[in-house]
Order: sequence, then C-alpha cells, then structure tokens
Amino acid sequence: MAAWTAAARQAANLSRFPASKSASLTKQGGLLIQRRGLAGGGDHHGPPKVNFWQDPMSPSKWKEEHFVIVSLTGWGLAFYGGYKLATRGKKEKKE
Repeated sequence: MAAWTAAARQAANLSRFPASKSASLTKQGGLLIQRRGLAGGGDHHGPPKVNFWQDPMSPSKWKEEHFVIVSLTGWGLAFYGGYKLATRGKKEKKE
C-alpha cells in the first residue's frame, strides 16, 4: 500500500511539469517539492488535548475520541440505571 501511494505521489508530482523539464528535474533530484496534502496529523490549533484520565474534571481538554467514549458510557449507565429503577418493584411475589 505504501509503495503504491509513493508511486502515485511521484506520478502526480511529475505530471505537474512539462515532459522536457521533468526528466532533467528528476535527474537533479532536489527540485521536486514534496506536498503532504492532508497528512498533517491532527488539529494543531488551540491547547494540546490530553487523555481523560490525566485531567478528568476538564472535558474541554480531552481528546475527541475519549470524550465520545466517556459520554456514551455515561448515557449507557444513565439508561441502565433508569431501567433498573423503573423495573425494581415489579418482582413476582411467591406465597
């Protein structure tokens, strides 16, 4: 996969130049500019994000995926607790 991606990038870079210049540019080696596109990694704006266990009282500083996991777990526990509370008194009485 990585080899195919590298070959596709090289072909895209070579297609930016006319054919007469591309052969001389590839022989010189350093004149092609590598463009990374969207491979930047993450959101580099604002304060750095932390794991939720490092700062549990500040959800605004958590990583997005940790916020989603903790939020869904909390909602699941709330629904389960509500279900158990609502169905607690409906046990069959044995005589």
